Amino acid sequence: MTSEPTAPVGTTLRRGEPLPAELLDDAERMPREEVEALQLHRLRRTLRHAYDNVDRKKFDQAGVTPDDCRTLRDLARFPFKTKADLRETYPFGMFAVPMSDVRRIHASSGTTGRPTVVGYTEKDLSTWADLIARSIRAAGGRPGHRVHISYGYGLFTGGLGAHYGAERAGCTVIPASGGMTARQVQIIQDFQPEIIMVTPSYMLTLLDEFERQGVDPRTTSLKVGIFGAEPWTEEMRREVEERMDIHAVDIYGLSEVMGPGVAQECVETKDGLHVWEDHFLPEVVDPITDDLLADGESGELVFTSLTKEALPIIRYRTRDLTRLLPGTARPGFRRIEKITGRCDDMIILRGVNVFPSQIEEVVLRTPGVTPHFQIQLSTRGRMDHMTVRVEAKRGAGPEQREAAVRAIAKGVKDGVGVTVEVVIVEPETLERSLGKLRRIKDQRGA
Repeated sequence: MTSEPTAPVGTTLRRGEPLPAELLDDAERMPREEVEALQLHRLRRTLRHAYDNVDRKKFDQAGVTPDDCRTLRDLARFPFKTKADLRETYPFGMFAVPMSDVRRIHASSGTTGRPTVVGYTEKDLSTWADLIARSIRAAGGRPGHRVHISYGYGLFTGGLGAHYGAERAGCTVIPASGGMTARQVQIIQDFQPEIIMVTPSYMLTLLDEFERQGVDPRTTSLKVGIFGAEPWTEEMRREVEERMDIHAVDIYGLSEVMGPGVAQECVETKDGLHVWEDHFLPEVVDPITDDLLADGESGELVFTSLTKEALPIIRYRTRDLTRLLPGTARPGFRRIEKITGRCDDMIILRGVNVFPSQIEEVVLRTPGVTPHFQIQLSTRGRMDHMTVRVEAKRGAGPEQREAAVRAIAKGVKDGVGVTVEVVIVEPETLERSLGKLRRIKDQRGA
């Protein structure tokens, strides 16, 4: 157990200002060697729990047992787990405790197949709340702050995860959930929250709605935006911070590992996300060869849980692309570089690798359009074809839209190296789910 920090109500950090020591919990103060010793102890216990209750066959097929883990590097001998493993054991086959010990169930949307189902014991829920509370403090939140939560509630982990974490942090929760954008803008004006937790693409929708209503977003009470559930770029950070005069910081998590709160960007540095390594052990592997990569090398992020009871997860392949870096604001915990792409989001178009984040960078610097876009893939003749559909800004006339088409097409050609078709669509017409834009629509072979 770690001691809970206390802080005066209403204080918030400025960028570059170190967090006062009294606001850090015990684990955040640990030097690196103590973190690694704690990780090894918890890893060995987790491997035994997983082997005894859910992963025996998988470990036996790989020729390993929990006793084979003597150092942290020995984890590389153990088999990976993927989303397919959870789907094959749908719904509860990966649970390592009796159902009578499970206090909550969450699940993915299942848009690409069966949903992945995850469970939490009472202790898991308490750990999750602690880690999101830690994340909120790292983002600049303090006890007494009001937190407007625009993540979707329900089976999605975002809403309820943020909700109980904000309460654990001593904040006042405004459970707005997703949708009803005009009403959310009014609630923000009336209830005066200091913090908003939301997907970055839905934050842009809220910004557009403020401006549509004639309200300057820079005059609101909001001071910090904690954005997660989808990749976003430094260009989007600049867009949000300039339009709203807030600190925009990243939070990372995924349902299979826990939910939001696995890693958090610290407001005083904004230089990537510190992984809460007292509870999660990150690795980066080559997505093609599966080889373990050294810190600093780019590859696919893999996570092992260290304290979860209901669903211990061993070497889970996230499909997210990043690299591990030394800690800065929290020296004992390593950072992951801001995630802007996924292995399964990479598009190979006529022999060129294309990531949605590259398209986003071009769209964000183009006048007359919003940052909302969608990539459509189709086949014309024998060739793959990419269409980039981008929402126009309100009031953008025909000339400005035509100029945007030319600018985006040229920017993608010059910066990415592929020729694409650009279509400007009306505001708020691209498909969204849980506040997230559906970035890619692949119609090849349809």
